[in-house]
Amino acid sequence: MEKENKKVAKEKKVKVKISAPKKKIPKKVQHTKRQRAVEEKKAKLAVKGRQTKWAPVWVVMKKFGTGKRIHPSATTKYRRNWRRTKLHIKPRRIRKWHMG
Repeated sequence: MEKENKKVAKEKKVKVKISAPKKKIPKKVQHTKRQRAVEEKKAKLAVKGRQTKWAPVWVVMKKFGTGKRIHPSATTKYRRNWRRTKLHIKPRRIRKWHMG
């Protein structure tokens, strides 16, 4: 009787491994060359759009002090205007669609 109880006790002591939940790896989105080129162009335009002649008024006080009377645009590095200077941004090599 005691031997049977020991066997039953041994059988019940089965270790169950609990695995951690697997991390979901996001799938890479496949873009066509044309789509990738458009995204690159948009990124470049976004950067150039921030490079304007505008600057906040408090920048003058911060940089030159309260006594100076300078236009805020003097503090900006790139002075661009959408009408005056064109960017001529072309996306990298795209197949010419009119060729077929």
